[in-house]
Amino acid sequence: MSPAVASADNPIVQHVYTADPSPLVHDGRVYLYTGHDEDGSTTFTMKDWRVWSSADMVNWTDHGSPLSLATFSWARSDAWAGQAVYRNGKFYWYVPVTSRATGRYAIGVAVSDSPTGPFRDAIGRPLVENGEIDPSVFIDDDGQAYLYWGNPNLWYVKLNADMVSYAGSGPTRIPLTPAGFGARTGDPNRPTLYEEGPWVFKRNGLYYNVYAAKCCSEHIAYSTAPGPTGPWTYRGTVMPTQGRSFTNHPGLIDFKGGSYFFYHNGALPGGSGYTRSVAVEKFSYNPDGSIPTMTMTTAGPPPADVLNPFVRQEAETIAWGSGIETERASEGGMNVGWIDNGDWIKVKSVAFGGGARSFTARVASGAAGGAIELRLGGPNGTLVGWCTVPGTGGWQNWATVSCPVSGATGTQDLHLRFTGGSGYLFNLNWWQFAR
Repeated sequence: MSPAVASADNPIVQHVYTADPSPLVHDGRVYLYTGHDEDGSTTFTMKDWRVWSSADMVNWTDHGSPLSLATFSWARSDAWAGQAVYRNGKFYWYVPVTSRATGRYAIGVAVSDSPTGPFRDAIGRPLVENGEIDPSVFIDDDGQAYLYWGNPNLWYVKLNADMVSYAGSGPTRIPLTPAGFGARTGDPNRPTLYEEGPWVFKRNGLYYNVYAAKCCSEHIAYSTAPGPTGPWTYRGTVMPTQGRSFTNHPGLIDFKGGSYFFYHNGALPGGSGYTRSVAVEKFSYNPDGSIPTMTMTTAGPPPADVLNPFVRQEAETIAWGSGIETERASEGGMNVGWIDNGDWIKVKSVAFGGGARSFTARVASGAAGGAIELRLGGPNGTLVGWCTVPGTGGWQNWATVSCPVSGATGTQDLHLRFTGGSGYLFNLNWWQFAR
């Protein structure tokens, strides 16, 4: 692993392929809802969706898959790009799938009491079905919610307050004009740049629609309007065509005083237009409210906060991981597993303050175990602790181990480096330092 890769923070998840980011700010955290490209895909092979969360925009917690095609008994395939929103104490996740009965694309809605699920089918049938994809939901200041979607067209309905039904007789088509969505050349059937993946929001009284433009390869463009249904005015490019994925998909939020743009690319090993990875950039709106043009980076955003090592931290909270995977843990949540000798996890901007004296971890091993090296600055950086992990008699037979720590002070990037013999060593559920 080269130093350049070791210091990177984009893509934000490295152990699975992710696509179609939908960020949601709730209760001091960003919850990120994504699609999941299966390993080795040579087409859009997508069977479930994933959830991640962060309090600092650099360390992302893996919450697993709380929603899949199996959640919708009427869905056949294609767990594609959706969006989750919060309203009235519940979380609603709108997703496109292929209907088993008709073979057409339809929009389903799932609901949960928690941002991390589990989600259930809210109505047992499609919310709308007209053969088009990529739902986006926006709730205006007056409480009116709108569902937008479409490829090749752009549609909307006004959702009722229950968020699982809509007013009126059916979808309304938004006119796609070159003035509203930019002019496309070379395709008489697609006169505008709009392609798919709308992301609608409001800022300082202005309505924004950010979308994937001009396939293929796509770039990200945007339009603005004085109202939620238009009239739209084309405003330009947010992210030019770049990277190894021929699609892209936007999501924009404000969080802890910063503005963030989520997208996907094919930047991981084995990455392509069918094995994508979500990344994020921090940006500032121009004084006139316009969005600057951004490029993909490997650095990602700076930390929006520090991480407190003196409270329990889930092992699956990761800025960068090398060699690891995650799975459901018998004690609840997720754990890090499939750990081999030399694998490691980076946790960024860890606030040790005046210092730590010990480290405790929750571990399990169906083999001989190994060790956790605590290193600062890099996977081969300063060694401040070394914790032995014994065999526990099973991969979900959990035990707690502790070891002394010396020299961990200030705010540092922490690397948990795993060492041992051949084969899988142990699983890691959580960790915590003591002052």
